[in-house]
Amino acid sequence: MRLSEALIPTVKETPSDAEIISHKLMIRAGMMRKLGAGVYTYLPLGLKVIRKVEQIIREEMNRAGAQELLMPILSPAELWQESGRWDVYGKELMRFKDRHDRDFALGPTHEEIITALVRSEIRSYRQLPVNLYQIQTKFRDEIRPRFGVMRAREFVMKDAYSFHRDTASLEKCYKLMFETYTRIFKRCGLHFKPVLADSGAIGGDKTHEFHVLADAGESEILYSSDYAASSEYASGRIQPIKNNSLKEGGSLEKIYTPGIKTVEEVAGFFKVETHCLIKTLIYKVANSIIAVLIRGDREINESKLQRHFKTPFVELADEQSIRTATHADVGFAGPVGLSIPIYADVSLKGMEVGITGANETDYHFKNVHPDKDFTVREYIDAHISKAGDLCISSDDELKSCRGIEVGQVFQLGTKYSSALHAAFDDEDGSEKPFVMGCYGIGVTRTVAAAIEQSHDKDGIIWPYSIAPYHIIVLPLNSDDHASIQYAEKIYAELSALHYDVLLDDRDIRPGVKFKDADLLGIPIKIVIGKSLSAEGLIEIKKRIDGETFKVLPENLFSAIENIVRELEISVHE
Repeated sequence: MRLSEALIPTVKETPSDAEIISHKLMIRAGMMRKLGAGVYTYLPLGLKVIRKVEQIIREEMNRAGAQELLMPILSPAELWQESGRWDVYGKELMRFKDRHDRDFALGPTHEEIITALVRSEIRSYRQLPVNLYQIQTKFRDEIRPRFGVMRAREFVMKDAYSFHRDTASLEKCYKLMFETYTRIFKRCGLHFKPVLADSGAIGGDKTHEFHVLADAGESEILYSSDYAASSEYASGRIQPIKNNSLKEGGSLEKIYTPGIKTVEEVAGFFKVETHCLIKTLIYKVANSIIAVLIRGDREINESKLQRHFKTPFVELADEQSIRTATHADVGFAGPVGLSIPIYADVSLKGMEVGITGANETDYHFKNVHPDKDFTVREYIDAHISKAGDLCISSDDELKSCRGIEVGQVFQLGTKYSSALHAAFDDEDGSEKPFVMGCYGIGVTRTVAAAIEQSHDKDGIIWPYSIAPYHIIVLPLNSDDHASIQYAEKIYAELSALHYDVLLDDRDIRPGVKFKDADLLGIPIKIVIGKSLSAEGLIEIKKRIDGETFKVLPENLFSAIENIVRELEISVHE
């Protein structure tokens, strides 16, 4: 492609609404333009990168035996109501009515549609297993679209769904998809980490997320040498506090604490550390009211509560429910004398004495002894783990890093097949629900994550495998006819060798050409300038590290081959 003929509208200034590097550079490099909040038009350069990521995904999914199809974006409400997600999914589900007043949604994911398809097409165990995937536009009505395509309302996604006779078959496919995703992200040239994760609105029994490691990542990952999980899912062992400011053996004492409600206020009033407090939080779980206790210096992980109680309907109780349960204003709840079920985080195991609310406005209890002054129905893992906690599989301390989620694999089990009455006839003639798996990759998010991970002050640094162009040829003197002819010759010969080549044939200053080449992130620059006329040499420069070579014209193609081989090898390391 000749740059003079290409629609690659580079921009010098950073867009005012761009907050992160990938958003800034995708606009500045002419990859996309904003149409509305969270909605973008992908220009030719951006689309080339998207298509290269898609091709890697397609090749690896096909290699794994998956079959590609294409499902409608439009989804009838009846299917979502059958699965029970019409009310559960929340406002991110973009809903509307057609002219006949029928409810529809724009698909954020396609479990319902694929399950409806398979239940009508597959009847026998002999047709299983099957793995079907698509690469298609998705919609999520984000409350605050931000970070460009990182959190957009409309985005491109690969989603796959597998159907099995039993759990053993699902686990085999899950392992295969895990390996397939590993190959995909390696081929994309990304540094990534697979982590245990929460299944969220998708549901299921087991899931891993794939995170590209980058400082701008929205997700926190906790890891050790043999463990990695998202902070929403991670289970770390809390190290016991050795120095408790309260003395053991003291008797239960009610203390007047007027207007003292928060953990920090109570700790300050009693002149103790926050870990000496036992926080009591009142929750609505499905249709029940319960109390959840946790150490004062830790926070509740509501995703863990949802998993423990096997319901998405977990939320802090409203003020009236709290008053009914505790007979006190908000901020004075405590476990002593509570008549509702009490669950305690494992952080309280072994705690000898603490301070709690007294279930009376403006009062707290001092010298509360767990398992003596109140009864815990069950100790559960309910805390948000953090760096410094001990790994559950070793005595290593968990470390923290940031990641951008680009893919996730799920073991769904029979969640959707049972709800949608999707079944097959087994060998013994009995009817059984399909056992399902689900496997997603955010294609446009992967493009943004690659930029977040690999850039410098001058622009993007593309991994070779997904770069929009592999090579850019830069003739620096537009008045030198011989140089222009030679650049044209190199451009034609490299293109014939199936390299993606961009020829900057614009009649502009060399400095602008160099700046644009760096901004676009093309892996290899071939410079036709003074070195050719003065020394008979061609200059080659690698974008990734700035390393520069000068070679004789007859050695140009072998030098390019060596650099490409080096760049391709680095992708797979």
